[in-house]
Amino acid sequence: MPDQLQWQIEQLIQPPATFIIAVKRHAPGLDGRYAAQLLWQRGIRDTEKLAGYLNPNSYQPASPFEFGQEMHFCVERLQQARQAGEVVAIWGDFDADGITSTSVLWEGLGQFFTKNQQLRYYIPNRLTESHGLNNSGIDQLAKAGTTLIITCDTGSTNISEIEYAQQLGIDVIVTDHHTLPPERPPVVAIINPRYLPTNHPLFNLSGVAVAYKVVEALYETLPDVPQQPVENLLDLVAIGLIADLVQLSGDCRYLAQKGIERLQQQTKQPTRPGVAKLLELCQRSGDRPTDISFGLGPRINAVSRIQGDASFCVELLTSKNKQRCEQLALETELANARRKSLQKDVTQQVKDKLSQLDLSTTSVIVLVDSQWSSGVLGLVAGQVAQEYGRPTIILSTESDNNFSEKVEQGSRGDLDNNHSPQPTPHVNTPHASNLTPDSSLLTPHPSPLTPLARGSARSVNNIDLYQLVRSQAHLLHRFGGHPFAAGLSIPIENIPLFTEAINQQLRQLSLASGALMMPVIQADLTVTVAELGKELFRELKLLEPCGMGNPVPKLLIKNCSFKNVWNRNTQDAKGKKIQYIKTDFEIVDLTTDKGFPGLWWGHYKDEVPTGRCDAIVELDYNNYKQRPEVRLIAVRPTVEDRQFSTNVQLDWILDWRNLSDEEKSINTQSTSALSHQSSALILEECPTRWDDLQVWLRRAIQTNNKLAIAYPQPEQLPANKIWEQLVGIAKYLSRTGKTVTLDQIQDKLGVSDRALQLGLRTLTQLGFQITTFDNHIQIIWSSDSYFHHTEDQLTSASEQFLAAVAEEQFYQRYFYVVPLTTIQSMARETVYR
Repeated sequence: MPDQLQWQIEQLIQPPATFIIAVKRHAPGLDGRYAAQLLWQRGIRDTEKLAGYLNPNSYQPASPFEFGQEMHFCVERLQQARQAGEVVAIWGDFDADGITSTSVLWEGLGQFFTKNQQLRYYIPNRLTESHGLNNSGIDQLAKAGTTLIITCDTGSTNISEIEYAQQLGIDVIVTDHHTLPPERPPVVAIINPRYLPTNHPLFNLSGVAVAYKVVEALYETLPDVPQQPVENLLDLVAIGLIADLVQLSGDCRYLAQKGIERLQQQTKQPTRPGVAKLLELCQRSGDRPTDISFGLGPRINAVSRIQGDASFCVELLTSKNKQRCEQLALETELANARRKSLQKDVTQQVKDKLSQLDLSTTSVIVLVDSQWSSGVLGLVAGQVAQEYGRPTIILSTESDNNFSEKVEQGSRGDLDNNHSPQPTPHVNTPHASNLTPDSSLLTPHPSPLTPLARGSARSVNNIDLYQLVRSQAHLLHRFGGHPFAAGLSIPIENIPLFTEAINQQLRQLSLASGALMMPVIQADLTVTVAELGKELFRELKLLEPCGMGNPVPKLLIKNCSFKNVWNRNTQDAKGKKIQYIKTDFEIVDLTTDKGFPGLWWGHYKDEVPTGRCDAIVELDYNNYKQRPEVRLIAVRPTVEDRQFSTNVQLDWILDWRNLSDEEKSINTQSTSALSHQSSALILEECPTRWDDLQVWLRRAIQTNNKLAIAYPQPEQLPANKIWEQLVGIAKYLSRTGKTVTLDQIQDKLGVSDRALQLGLRTLTQLGFQITTFDNHIQIIWSSDSYFHHTEDQLTSASEQFLAAVAEEQFYQRYFYVVPLTTIQSMARETVYR
């Protein structure tokens, strides 16, 4: 279980009256005090610069030629290619910043080069190629006649690949924003803001913003050629900027502001049908940065995480074919739904492993598994790091001896991808949230037969993860990244030594610097429920776009409570339930009788406190329901309740697993009489994971009841017999036309919702058609294909379902025999978290 969050309440600093008046000029009809206080606390105190900060039309952006001679080299080489009719290839990346960077160059350079003849693009496959340039892709481009590659969001450290391209007669222009190599690479030009001073307004540009500046420079050099304004690209720039989590200051803030202005037009007069459809699917209007960070960005990123090849996303963002774009948008939406479910599964498996660790002696979490899907490792590492307050490294292994050869082909550091055979690299035809660190080759390559693990690392509490991992470079195969995010590959045999060494290194640094391991959350303003609403929302919106360096304001609400609490699983675009929980509620306090709506992502209703508490929230806007609402970030009992909870004894956990029903009844009555409480909470269904047990532990704590572990010894049919039962149910429903609820099938089979969903998915692969409505399902066969499958084929198709059932049955047996002391240890962490 994670540690207790350390809450820091921002000290109230009252800005001068003149500053409040200056802010109110940009917020007609609003009070302005809260916005002024936040701006003042964040160092925005110069009234002369205030206009440019709040209003992009008052800001003077930097010239693209402030990149100096490198930008001149770049523009000159592009002009030469245009005049000579050369074939130019854009080499992008598969995350949201890389996809939008590629799209900006595709559209922008497309004003100067004929698309699909002189101009093409290449997006590496996340699952087989990793980030950065690779020789096989360069070979493919060379065969297509390419003589100039322009990279975007990648390439700064791909020295050997750049030299290889030169040997094939291909020049390279690098546009990037990641780690710089020790020496300038052998390229025609390198446009990277890391060469600029740290206080330069262009220093924090992401890959898409750098690409935009290149296009802007070409527009200024050849102003009579383009047929559309360069500003038409700004909506794409905003998507990539905000999705890549760069610091939104200087030109970054300006470009994001102008881009969001254009993005919101897509819901009214769409010029990008793919973007408009994505906004519709995620129920966003495009007028806020959260529409990107929680809507568009995760969906674009999900495609490569789930499918590997994300090249169609460029078409999705740039094509004018409405029907085609809507089809691609639906494919993107389904990939995101699968990503959510997969991320939740892997996160739960990681937490299961964490429950077996002594976190009191763990400074850096390092976990490895052969089954974890590498497409979500970075997301899971980030989630675990935030929740447990420790830098987290999540690795996936590969038994294939050719794996190390596959890693050789990708040199950028965030190697969180699967390990499948290398496909033919993809050069485009019209179809053809997160950080993506650049890499440095720090160690000699191991033998091609050395089995490797690769994965992602995420930091927390301002710990420089890059330097921390670099201190153990001698144990790694490849590694690179940023202070807060890194990717690495490591020989499997080195993982234990690496884990021990990196933990020792951070412990020494923590002792030397006094750094806290406990996760910290900071509240910016203290408000009441009565103050929540549209007026406060409009005032806080003045600070947008929020992001790195300008976080979303966090509001502290003291002595509040919750009512009308309920949770549900979210659904994908086809209405199928997926395992991604959110809890809805109304928050109330003494200032108003009316509750204010809110939600808590990733939590069950049993986790919402029942007594008085303090809450930290973010004020958001629900476009679907057309109302403001709060997003719960953290909650804890009020001072009095916290004093009670930290003195809770653990003798309230009762072990009734081997008692008869009569003995349980007698114990229930005596427990109630002795403790002067209501009857003990009785857990009669055997858990299949620690999360299930934690929900009951929290419920007992919050209701001040004892918890009786009273589930019987599990009676388990073999997994293949359960599969036969599911097939029998499907045949029966097909024959009779009847419907049943999912709960009825679960009760009949004795499996979890996750296992049932796998079983239903398998049935659809075998020819059954399943329709869901109002929690009921109807099953018919759409062909006689099921009855033509051999037994071997049926068994093979049901392997995932059988494996899921077998895993659940294993955990049920485990929870039946797990010692009470282990459960008490879990409870102790639940109480004191």
